[in-house]
Amino acid sequence: MYLIILGPPGAGKGTQSVLIAQKLGIKHLSTGEILRQAVTESTTLGLKAKEVMDSGNLVSDDIMIGIIKEAISDESAKKGFILDGFPRTIQQAEELDKIMDSLGYSSARVINITLDDNELIRRMLGRGRKDDTAETIKNRLNVYKEQTAPVKEHYSKKSAVFDIYGIGSINEINDRILEVLK
Repeated sequence: MYLIILGPPGAGKGTQSVLIAQKLGIKHLSTGEILRQAVTESTTLGLKAKEVMDSGNLVSDDIMIGIIKEAISDESAKKGFILDGFPRTIQQAEELDKIMDSLGYSSARVINITLDDNELIRRMLGRGRKDDTAETIKNRLNVYKEQTAPVKEHYSKKSAVFDIYGIGSINEINDRILEVLK
């Protein structure tokens, strides 16, 4: 089973993707972890990413797509995976589709965790991170709505997209997700 987890910042994507991977016996692919691993292992793409990150810039789509391709081509990902943090743009989604087709993988199912903005802001302010100010949170939500939310529409045209309401305990939300994936 190939899964993509989407949702705004603070929705619990990371928490849920780890639980889903454990319960379904599939590989958890967090873009942040994949990126750090590529840098640590000094892969060609990892070295390119390190150079960009060291200069304070965001890693380009080309580098991210290459790193994701390496990760999902790995033997450990063939029986299934959940992508956490990718794709974030329509271009990334289209490239991911091409990669999955080239590998002979079936279309990914999409889990979209939904929450209202007030709850997201409350959660993120409660995390106590220095960069989680009301202003930066609102900016991140706007970027999500402009760039990442359209990815859901892309997949709704070609795959199964499951909207999961993200209110409740971690286990309640996880149970809802696992129920729709049956």
